[in-house]
Amino acid sequence: MSAQKHLQAVLDAERALREAEAALLDEPEKAVVDALESAVKEAKSIEDLDEATLRLERLADLCAQVPGPRMADALIAILDHDEPRVRVSAGEALLDVAYDYYAEVARAIDRTLDDGRAVRALAELPFLLAEVGEPSATPLLRRFLAHPDATVVAAAIEAAVELGDPELASALESLAGDEREVAEEDFEEETAATLGDLATDALEALRGRPEPDGRFDQGLGRAPKGRGR
Repeated sequence: MSAQKHLQAVLDAERALREAEAALLDEPEKAVVDALESAVKEAKSIEDLDEATLRLERLADLCAQVPGPRMADALIAILDHDEPRVRVSAGEALLDVAYDYYAEVARAIDRTLDDGRAVRALAELPFLLAEVGEPSATPLLRRFLAHPDATVVAAAIEAAVELGDPELASALESLAGDEREVAEEDFEEETAATLGDLATDALEALRGRPEPDGRFDQGLGRAPKGRGR
């Protein structure tokens, strides 16, 4: 097959995809939600990583186009996947939804915190809260800062600095003596820091004093290991 024929096949496939997507979203909303929710569960169970990634990236885009609590939950379920590419797609889709339907996403985050099992997603969600910057981000971040998983807490500490709300100072102060260690990536090197160290640096940043090691300069520049952004 010539390059021209391959190109035509790509364009034909794109046209078919758009038509199929439009036809899907034209179906009754409950039927669409049921189908997407089932497809997300099925895709997450697939052992072939390439196939699972292909499906979940497309499903993240589709779920973001259908409003409602079940689709917000489905996006968070996709965000909990091992593959960084999948988490990036889900995070971007969830952020788009949050700008238009923030209350729905906030309630989904609350439900995820209550459940407590989606640790990969919980390590991503604080950054979404800081990015959107709605008033309820502060009480939600307090919940993240109190989470038992150190990676989740580290992400919440970084997000607290990005949000810049001094009302989070008391929650950070309670972590100042926390000796749990988390891995941080600094360019190509990986270092370890305690949650207490991170919380202390975050307090300094919130109070407007420069950090001696630059940890929180320009949005920290470091992320707890496992952050897929």
